[in-house]
Amino acid sequence: MKFFNIVLRSIVRHSVFPFAMQNGTKKDLFLTTPQRSFPCRTLILSPALKKQISSSPPEKLDLDGWKNVMRSGMQEEVSETSESEEDSTLAATRQLVEMWRLAGKTVPENISEEELKTLMECSTKSSRKKYLKYLAVKEKAKIASKLNREKQKEAKKERLEKAKENDTGELKNTFIWQSWTKSMNKMYNWRTAQAMIFGQPLVFDMAYENYMSRREMENTVNQLMETEGWNRRAMDPFHLHFCSLKVDGPYHKEFFKRYGEAWNNLLVTMTEQSHTDVFPRDKLIYLTADSPNVMKTFEHDKIYIVGSIVDRTIQTGLSLAQAKRLKLTTERLPLERYLKWETGAKNLTLNQMISILLTLKDTGDWREALKFVPKRKYEAFVDTSVYSKHKTDTGRRTKVFEFSNSQEKIKKPFAENSFRKQTQKKWGVAEES
Repeated sequence: MKFFNIVLRSIVRHSVFPFAMQNGTKKDLFLTTPQRSFPCRTLILSPALKKQISSSPPEKLDLDGWKNVMRSGMQEEVSETSESEEDSTLAATRQLVEMWRLAGKTVPENISEEELKTLMECSTKSSRKKYLKYLAVKEKAKIASKLNREKQKEAKKERLEKAKENDTGELKNTFIWQSWTKSMNKMYNWRTAQAMIFGQPLVFDMAYENYMSRREMENTVNQLMETEGWNRRAMDPFHLHFCSLKVDGPYHKEFFKRYGEAWNNLLVTMTEQSHTDVFPRDKLIYLTADSPNVMKTFEHDKIYIVGSIVDRTIQTGLSLAQAKRLKLTTERLPLERYLKWETGAKNLTLNQMISILLTLKDTGDWREALKFVPKRKYEAFVDTSVYSKHKTDTGRRTKVFEFSNSQEKIKKPFAENSFRKQTQKKWGVAEES
């Protein structure tokens, strides 16, 4: 038993003593079981690499970029939701139109998305019905005009066939030069281009988009298109200016819808600026039916302004208020002097106005210019000779009356002086006696 104890002590000494010597203390000389040391790899950094890492600033988070990303994501989500809502409302409006069609109401057969959006903007049920009725009538008119054109083409073909059958082979020469449409368009465009450099300006004020409904806006654009056509075909055209025309506004959208790609090639000056910012204020004359000043002659050195508005409700005073707000001179056409006007407003369309102004510019004759006024609005022309004679007679009478009054005023002080002299003489005679 002792032998085993001695062997055990020697084994423990040989196994524990080296560990105690490494720790450098004798206190560690206790019985410990030998443990297995697991190898581990230490990361050793060079001093240069340590300097580079320590010198580089800590990476910062770009909050602005993160906010922009989040906002763009939110905008995309909002746009997607708004588009889905618009699609659902459009589908519901289309279903409503179909229900009204099945109910036997006047509804167009085909309706576009723009027309549906316009229908959604109508606030009341009666306005929606009126708008749908308007679209249905417009659609029927288009179909009727298309059928009429086809009939005219067929009739023209029949006439040509008959002319070929009756043709004798003789040459049909003429001394009149036949001008083609393309060459005429080139000539008109050349005149209009010259007018944009040397011509007299004519301004159309586009500041009335908030005073018109959708249909009134469409009618205004139709009249402006006719105005541009009349001006382009004139012998001496105006230089047209569309002032206060907002980009992507109601006027601009309707113009682009009608003209399409030809809008950019139109020989018209278009600007968002007001006419008071483009032209000198003392040269501007605003033409309005509510002006107290009557236009006597057409002045070639002035710049006339016409308000681009079609008001079915006849909102009086809009253009006059606009001119007064800008402190501009106003004039109106002398319709009472040359026309026996019947009942009704004295408002004219835009194409009628430019026809009158073009004729005045070329001839200066009011009777010739006012022939463009619709005949339903007046009874007949006034005899200007009688009007001028009546005016001169009344002028003579007023002058004679003024002259007689002045003579009486002159005689009165003389009479008073003579009376004083007579009294003085009487008193002098009495004193002497």
